[in-house]
Amino acid sequence: MLSRCDLIKGAAVALLTLSAQGAWAQETKMNLFKIVTIKDEIVIGLSSEELQALGGNDASAVAHALAQKGDLTAWQYNVHRGQNGEMQQAPTAKIGLLANASLRVEPYTTPYQIMPHP
Repeated sequence: MLSRCDLIKGAAVALLTLSAQGAWAQETKMNLFKIVTIKDEIVIGLSSEELQALGGNDASAVAHALAQKGDLTAWQYNVHRGQNGEMQQAPTAKIGLLANASLRVEPYTTPYQIMPHP
């Protein structure tokens, strides 16, 4: 049987681990964008560093980079249940986007916690 001291130590370690993960998620803030074509819509996530590499920090930077390069690799995001049972916006697959004349990029907001991609 665990002693009271062992339980307190375990709880402290769990609390520190969770707070470190929360701080890491805040440091790697994800920006979500909806990519709209004639056929469908998907949500992608880009970190602040990825956006700066594209030359900006908004939807126009993503659209411009996609039009200029012709393609772009990003993580697709969907709503899932997290380990604690709460809904969250999480990365599901790394995808390739191809430039298309009927493409639109717009900022996407969600009421759920946004998880960083790997």
